[in-house]
Amino acid sequence: MKKIVKAACLAACSGGLVLGASVSTASANEWPTNDVRLVVPYAPGGTTDVLSRRVADLLQDELDANVVVENRPGAGSTVATGRLARGGRDVDHTILMASPGHTIGAAIYPDLAYDPVKDFVFLQNLIDIPNVMVVPADSPFDSVNDFVEAAREQGMTFSHSGVGSSIHMSGELFKTLTETNMTAVPFAGSGAALPALLGGDVDVSFENMPTVLSHIRSGDLRALAVTSAERSEYLPDVPTLAEIGEYNLDQFVTTAWFGLIAHESFPQEAQDAMSEALASVMKREEFLDFAEQLGAEPGQVGGEAFKEFIAQEVERWQEVAEQAGISQ
Repeated sequence: MKKIVKAACLAACSGGLVLGASVSTASANEWPTNDVRLVVPYAPGGTTDVLSRRVADLLQDELDANVVVENRPGAGSTVATGRLARGGRDVDHTILMASPGHTIGAAIYPDLAYDPVKDFVFLQNLIDIPNVMVVPADSPFDSVNDFVEAAREQGMTFSHSGVGSSIHMSGELFKTLTETNMTAVPFAGSGAALPALLGGDVDVSFENMPTVLSHIRSGDLRALAVTSAERSEYLPDVPTLAEIGEYNLDQFVTTAWFGLIAHESFPQEAQDAMSEALASVMKREEFLDFAEQLGAEPGQVGGEAFKEFIAQEVERWQEVAEQAGISQ
């Protein structure tokens, strides 16, 4: 009888311990337990900032918590990203809106104090925006082939919105692959670069879709190609560079991607909660309408696939930066 009582007691006690463990685990999974900070590594007003604020609004509904947007511009995106990499207070409630600056920064700033792949958790790629190879309306070039042949003979200029921008690096990649004579002309942002292109002061640019789409549709600019893997539904008659089939351009696929990352110690329960919340956000009509306004496609990768994409981008831009002699 004593053995039976003892066994019953052990079973009851064990059940109590298991129940206690379940309650404890449930409490641990109730992330977030504080406000979530969404860091924008650029000044207010740009695409990264506007996207971040839209996503923050939608995430608040899904997480049932405040999501506070905080702008920390400087040195591309490396100031804010470096601060996140160092960890510290509230790192388990901090996320950052990364973009091509994350991978390009690693290529042009060789002395970064962080590893752009190993020091972070990659949550979700949210949208991809193709760049568009555009020339002024009165340009003599109607195709990429015509442009390349002329650039090999007489040289061309291409505008960009700043050293290390996706627009700049797309131009450098095109120059390298096609073995053309092209000179980069920097401007302080797309707002300054666009008038120079419209006025014919430069020959070509590889601008983000939202910046030039209305000008293409109005006839002020001519689109020669898009830089995405497939044709854009917003410019269905414009070929991809990879379609050209010559000049090594089958290797040219690049977009302005935007996605959320966190410190490498970001808790698993936080990763799970964010994954579930972002999956819901990306299905919402408000998000899809906003992506359409930007001429963007919803992102397709998260987690390890997103991390692998980042690693490949870092390697690619390091090669381009080295060949172009770009270093900050």
